[in-house]
Formats: sequence, structure tokens, C-alpha cells
Amino acid sequence: MDKMIHSSLSAMQGIMARQTAIANNMANAGTTGFRAEIVNAKARHLSSEQLDSRAIAYERVLAADLAPASVTATGRALDIALNGDAMLSVQGSGGETAYTRRGDLQLSETGLVTTGAGDPVLGENGPLILPPADKISIAKDGGVWIMPQGGVDGEMQQVDRLALVSFTGSDIVKGNDNLFRVRGGGTLPADADAQVTAGSLEGSNVNMTASLVDMIEVSRAWETQVKLLTTAKDLDTSGASLMRLPNM
Repeated sequence: MDKMIHSSLSAMQGIMARQTAIANNMANAGTTGFRAEIVNAKARHLSSEQLDSRAIAYERVLAADLAPASVTATGRALDIALNGDAMLSVQGSGGETAYTRRGDLQLSETGLVTTGAGDPVLGENGPLILPPADKISIAKDGGVWIMPQGGVDGEMQQVDRLALVSFTGSDIVKGNDNLFRVRGGGTLPADADAQVTAGSLEGSNVNMTASLVDMIEVSRAWETQVKLLTTAKDLDTSGASLMRLPNM
């Protein structure tokens, strides 16, 4: 009975992890550039020098779905959709370099450019800070152009270029802040060929239909494990009753 109970409890822990990931995906179905989390189960064997005991379920977020999502035209100058496998470099909460597909750029009062989540955007010269301008434009190659405020000639000037990278061939991992980082530390190589589409936004690649189906499957799996626990309790109670039978 002990093995049955612990096997069910480990399975329930895995189910809870999967349910959390599914709920997070569904909650971010409308988040710009969001990449759905992929959860999978693995068997973790409990063993010792004397005996291989059993394998328990071990379910966790293994990766993120990097498939592209639909792109919608917005006409907003600071909205960009990253083409292909390009990613935008941002500054993480700890000051480290992280990466995102989120392109809803915002301009603060101090001129600092951030993503919609508030992460500072990095240019080739560091954090992207724009001087006062009458017009801002982002070129296909990620170049950031402005028309200086009060300029008389009306000519656009390039102030920096977005630090665009490629994740192809690199081992990246998604954090709880929805930012990607290189597994084990380090940075991704700059991609001189990376391109963006200005005035557009890439949406989330969460498949709501598939997520709803997964949620139903997870609920049923939870109910199954609860029934197994109830069965284990009944067997234990029956065994204890047999031990209390009077000797004939």
C-alpha cells in the first residue's frame, strides 16, 4: 500500500505542475510575443545499492514552443514583429542580458525604450535611450531613426540599432519572467541578417483549443489518482480489519 500511495502522490505533484503550465499559457494567450511552455513527464528511479525500488512520476516544464505566431499590423511606430528566429536583447531584472520576442516597445519620459513588460531594450551601444524627437522610425534591419525635436531640415538621423540575435543552434531556456537566457550563462551571438517588421506585432503562439483539451485531460488524470488513493486507503483498512480477527 505504501508504494501505491507514494506513486499516486508523485503523479499528483506532476499533474499540478502541468496544470500550472497550462493555466499560465492560457493566461498569456493575448500577450505579445509569448511562447507557450511545454511540459513533459519523466520517470525518476528510486534506487540504492541493495535494491531498485520504483520509479516515480517527475513532470516539469522542459522547454518553450518557439514556433512563430500570427503577425498583426498596428501602424504604431514603436511596434515591431521579429522575423524568422530573431530575438530582441533586453536587460533582465538582475542586470544580465536576456531575450524576448515581445515587440510592443514603449518610450519612457526619460527616453528609455522598454518592452511592454517594462524590460529595458538593448541597442548595440547599451540600453536604448532616445533624445527628444518629433518622429521615430525603426528600419527593417533594426536601425532606430529619429527626427530631432525642433529640427529645421526635417532629416532623419540614426541613433542606434536594436541588438538583434538568433537562437538557432543555441541552448536557451525560458525563465519565470517569460524571458529567454542561455542555459548555463553567456549571451547569444549578434545576427547581422536579422530583420523586423515595423508597425506590426506578433501575438502569442498558445493554441487555446489544445490547451483546453489538455486541461480536461489533466483534470481526469487528477481524479484517477484520487481514486487510487481512496482504493489504497480501503485496502489498508481491510488489511487492518483482517489482522484484528480473533484466533479460531
